[in-house]
Amino acid sequence: MPPHSRPLRPPNPACKAWISSVFRYNGAMRDSFLPFCRPSISEEDIAAIGDVLRSGWITTGPKVGALEQTIAKRVGAKHAIAATSGTVLMHLTLQALGVGPGDEVVGPSMTWVSTPNMVELLGATNVFVDVDRDTLLASPEAIAAAITPRTKVVIPVHYAGAPVDLDPIRAICRTKGVMLLEDAAHAIGTHYKGKEIGDEDPAIFSLHPIKNITSGEGGVLTTSDDALAKKVRRLRFHGLEVDAHDRSQQGRSPQAEVQEPGYKQNMADMNAVLAVRQLPRLDAFIQRREEISALYRRELANVDGVLPLADPAWSHRHARHLFVVRVDERKAGLDRTAFMQGLKERNIGTGIHFLASHTHRWYREHRGHWMGTLPNTEWNSTRICTIPMFPDMTDGDTMDVVRAIKDTLAGAKAKVSMAGATR
Repeated sequence: MPPHSRPLRPPNPACKAWISSVFRYNGAMRDSFLPFCRPSISEEDIAAIGDVLRSGWITTGPKVGALEQTIAKRVGAKHAIAATSGTVLMHLTLQALGVGPGDEVVGPSMTWVSTPNMVELLGATNVFVDVDRDTLLASPEAIAAAITPRTKVVIPVHYAGAPVDLDPIRAICRTKGVMLLEDAAHAIGTHYKGKEIGDEDPAIFSLHPIKNITSGEGGVLTTSDDALAKKVRRLRFHGLEVDAHDRSQQGRSPQAEVQEPGYKQNMADMNAVLAVRQLPRLDAFIQRREEISALYRRELANVDGVLPLADPAWSHRHARHLFVVRVDERKAGLDRTAFMQGLKERNIGTGIHFLASHTHRWYREHRGHWMGTLPNTEWNSTRICTIPMFPDMTDGDTMDVVRAIKDTLAGAKAKVSMAGATR
């Protein structure tokens, strides 16, 4: 029988499923790329920045003062100090607290590496603690076990907008006689047991563009400790005792003298005004993030291989800064890299928050004894993926992400089945 007249074999079922998944998605392909985050900046925000630029007063001035006063009032702290980034404030605050060679700083490795970097740069030693497998929050028990006579500061991390269990951590620090400094980079607007983060202990917030509100770049320290606030303000600007500008002379009083060597890390008004404008909208931003998060949880509840983080059990308001899933390659049929690539091919952006600090190259090479000692952290570090969530997303955008996830997984599983059928 000539080849062209032979009856066609029925298609391989696995191949048929893979082809079906490709064509199903191609019919709903997004026209534009959806990033995992986009700052919510209005035309009024842009106009306010223009007003500052036209004023002739664009560096540290009244807008920075307004931002500091508004945040301090909101969280219930006596002082708020703005600077060019949260990382800078971590450096200044640790230095102001006297952290240096011979000291230990306790905190999770599951954080952005800037915090451990500042500890290393000050000559102190990081003592990493593991996190809960499903919330990525450090427990009071883990923190207590890590404290030694050399511990100077404990830095718990409020991760992705969820607060750590602060009350027992505070009690442990008081009992052990160590200082507590909250890494609240993800937690502006987060509540713990009815109170806003930043009301009691020193806390550092980030105003980076991916955060719930932004100043472009920037951060704010809140504290009710007068001495700490005075020291950080001084270090922030060359070590000068006075850092308020005299607008009448467009400069600084010539009598201002350096009290100790400091840095040049003051926020500018043209940055501060953006956060001043956004702060009144923070609660609305969080509400929209909550709605998007709820839709994700509903739609991903029965999707094998993609595991959203759990919320903590204690009373709180989650700021929903990030929506993080874990890609379980055994159930998903693909690893995180392939998952992220699949979403990118479908016009969906993703991020990673974070590669655990102790797994970065410098730490592997110079502090390698931590590798293998933090099982929950390391399991998550290789699997976590941040999917899009920001206030300007529509429900349609959210469902595009869900469809892209389901289609990426379906395609991966079909490829596995096809590969098995052709062996």
